[in-house]
Amino acid sequence: MSAAPRRVVTGHTPEGVSVVLSDGPVPFSHELPADGVSFHEIWATTGAPITATEDEPTTGDLSIPPPAAGTRIRINEFRPGHLDAAGRQSPVHRTASIDYGIVLSGSVTLILDNTEVTLHAGDVVVQRGTDHAWANRGTEIARVAFILVDTPFDKSLPVRPHA
Repeated sequence: MSAAPRRVVTGHTPEGVSVVLSDGPVPFSHELPADGVSFHEIWATTGAPITATEDEPTTGDLSIPPPAAGTRIRINEFRPGHLDAAGRQSPVHRTASIDYGIVLSGSVTLILDNTEVTLHAGDVVVQRGTDHAWANRGTEIARVAFILVDTPFDKSLPVRPHA
């Protein structure tokens, strides 16, 4: 696992003055060595309003979707050389969220039902609740920042079992 990213969290004093509450490596990272994937948990929200203080929101088990009516930001690292027989690094999955994926370094392939798109550093994908998987078919670690926003599926959207 690479070094955990630095996280700076701001907040307020009881008088409403803006301050830095913490500055350092993210406190929680999860590694799945067999899959060649790491998750660095940056922050999560459970909705509104913004509060002056709250408990650390990244504790607990690894959870892919954001909390109900909330958001989640994490940095994933996909290591090369961890592909299954179908050429995927992650299982096919789908979350009831809008996900913004920003490739920070390396390259990673987004695998959809009938399409694959390779994304490179600086590319952004807007993932809209589709069945998908990921694969690093390159030679260096791919780092991707994911911002997930909880949203329900439209009732008219067909739901299929995962491959």
